[in-house]
Amino acid sequence: MLRLGHQARTIAPGGRPRLNYLRQNTRLLRFALLLRAVTGGVDTHADVHVAAALDRIGGLLGVAEFPATAAGYARLLEWLGGFGTVCLAGIEGTGSYGAGLSRHVTAAGIRVVEVDRSDRQDRRRQGKSDPLDAVSAARAAQSGRAAGAPKGRDGSVEAIRALMVAKRSAAGERTQTINQARALVLTGPDELRARFARHAPAALVAGLASLRPRPGDVVGYATRIALRELGRRAEFLDGQLQRLDELIVPLVTARAPGLLALYGIGPNTAALLLIAAGDHPGRLRSEAAWAHLCGAAPIPASSGKTVRHRLNPGGDRQANHALWRIVFTRLGSHPATRAYAERRTQEGKSKAEIIRCLKRYVAREVYPHLRPPAG
Repeated sequence: MLRLGHQARTIAPGGRPRLNYLRQNTRLLRFALLLRAVTGGVDTHADVHVAAALDRIGGLLGVAEFPATAAGYARLLEWLGGFGTVCLAGIEGTGSYGAGLSRHVTAAGIRVVEVDRSDRQDRRRQGKSDPLDAVSAARAAQSGRAAGAPKGRDGSVEAIRALMVAKRSAAGERTQTINQARALVLTGPDELRARFARHAPAALVAGLASLRPRPGDVVGYATRIALRELGRRAEFLDGQLQRLDELIVPLVTARAPGLLALYGIGPNTAALLLIAAGDHPGRLRSEAAWAHLCGAAPIPASSGKTVRHRLNPGGDRQANHALWRIVFTRLGSHPATRAYAERRTQEGKSKAEIIRCLKRYVAREVYPHLRPPAG
């Protein structure tokens, strides 16, 4: 620390020289604060964010709470800047509760790293609270244990993600609606079962939506009313899915035309892969890091005289499902993939191991196409 104020004490009280020295000392103090490197850590929530500040050697400077609003973001940065120059910020949940704060801090020219939740052993030893989580986030960022760049929420991939959220729920509800209709047909009057039992989904929906129930038998009338409403609901969801596809397909085509050119990849699968990579795929250090993110990297599972690898249960499950869908499509109709599967089967590989190998290959194949086209 700078030793300030020594000469100021030698001046008689009330004199102008003392005022000049105080002003000089104030400037030196401000300069000293500018030289102090500060690392921030933030535990994010829906309504409030808890921030912690560390000095360059890890000493705790303070902990404070701020509202999760634009004004709160500005106050949080101002509070951190009061301790010195903010060089780094570790923020939890940059893809959810911390998305707005992450954008604000990045726009201020401060490097942001994404921090996972604190280690379970640390929680057992030290306890769990918002201030402790904020300090843990700052220490993880300062030590380099957390070094991942935050996922961007400001580009075309974010638009695709928002539309896919609505599409995923609509598709799930449509499946549920059709299953409910089939159950009612199965347990309903014999006439309905004979008419609709073997219908494909599209024909079933159209037939049920066109029902014209007539009052009569109470149970039969109520069943027909329920089936008609389920059919109309499924038709509404079909229209919603079609409208969403009309928005999603052009966005995916413009963002990753090379991805759609690969065998077995359609707009829906490509959208899942783009969402996993985010708007800034440069945050992925390498093709191997992308495979780990997708849960397709081989994990050693050797023991004793057995040397083998197993499927990775971690990673982004939606991206992992997208890779599985590509592999499943290619196993059915892609000559090169079918020949590979036959060869590996003769070598003694199980079907699960072959699929794991193919998913790793597909991850490598799609990685170069995740970046936006040069333009």
